[in-house]
Amino acid sequence: MNGTAHAAIGAAAGYVVANTVDTSPSTTLLLIGLGGVSGLIPDLDIDGKLRDRITLSHEVVRTVAQLVGILMIIYSFYEGNSKEKWLGIAIGIGMVAISSRIRQKHMLTITGIGVLAGGISLQELWMILFGIYILIASFVSHRSYTHSIIGVIFFGYIASKFEVSIGINGVFYTCLAGYISHLIADFKMLPFNKRGIKLFLPISSKEI
Repeated sequence: MNGTAHAAIGAAAGYVVANTVDTSPSTTLLLIGLGGVSGLIPDLDIDGKLRDRITLSHEVVRTVAQLVGILMIIYSFYEGNSKEKWLGIAIGIGMVAISSRIRQKHMLTITGIGVLAGGISLQELWMILFGIYILIASFVSHRSYTHSIIGVIFFGYIASKFEVSIGINGVFYTCLAGYISHLIADFKMLPFNKRGIKLFLPISSKEI
């Protein structure tokens, strides 16, 4: 199933939750939006449009890193003493060399690190956990752990802490329902899916 369909189902789940807990119109819109986003979250584990939308272009990051590396080389050459000069030049060359290998698939890892650092700085547990989730998603294969019961439990815990943080009733159920709706829509038993999901990882790798 494509991302648009997953987002639409997740948004519908948010609408149902909003009506169940009898929210205000503005909160209803928020829950619909959260449901749509949560319906896409499991697919962070795949190179595609969702990754591209939440990350910067790797070309931008690569260019900035290379410029910083070059400036560090120049600055170290003219301003550093003997030891600092060669250390600065070495670091600058290292930055240029490493940044030249950055690809779009690496950007989700960088984004996860950024979210994790932001959570630590703001002392927001849900953000710290979400940063960890993004980092894990950047390394696992598609339709594996983010599409498993473990993924549901982990994301559900993140959602519960997010609801506590913003103090809006229904956020937890909306995020959880949106996430679970994605997994159900990817079941192999549905006629439009050629593949299923490994729901019971790591106990079983059988697709359902």
